[in-house]
Amino acid sequence: MTVTRRSWWMTCGALLLGGCGFKLSRPTSYPFRTIHIVGSALSPLGTETQRQLQAGGTVEVIEDPRQIERAELVLEFLQDLREKVVIGRTSTGAVREFQLRMRVRFRVRNREGIERIPEQELEQRRDITFNESFVLSKSAEENLLYANMQTEMVQQILRRLAALPAV
Repeated sequence: MTVTRRSWWMTCGALLLGGCGFKLSRPTSYPFRTIHIVGSALSPLGTETQRQLQAGGTVEVIEDPRQIERAELVLEFLQDLREKVVIGRTSTGAVREFQLRMRVRFRVRNREGIERIPEQELEQRRDITFNESFVLSKSAEENLLYANMQTEMVQQILRRLAALPAV
């Protein structure tokens, strides 16, 4: 009796999930098969973008600049800037709060040089409190926030690449 009741509830749950449009996530499909990323070896953002594209298994990232003519698209990172700005001080003038900023400018063109995504700038900001007593832990927190911003930037760039019309 208990087994029958349990299987009935499991069947109902499966039907409800299927009825609401729930689907397991699938790898992103891109409208191109090959891409070259200019400056990917020099930038942590370029390296992560390259790794994410290769992880899907459907896109070949051409690393050798001499073989750029094989690439359907060329992703150029024009700027990758990280800033740390003081936004709050105590009454004695000591730093109380920082704002971490990450700014990226990029564009995408095809092998003929026609821009597929014109030059765009993405920006991320995170506020972080500061206390001289916890310098090491705040430094680690700062690194984690920059890593988080970088991952979010890469995701935004990949969504833009996935939304391109067919090459």
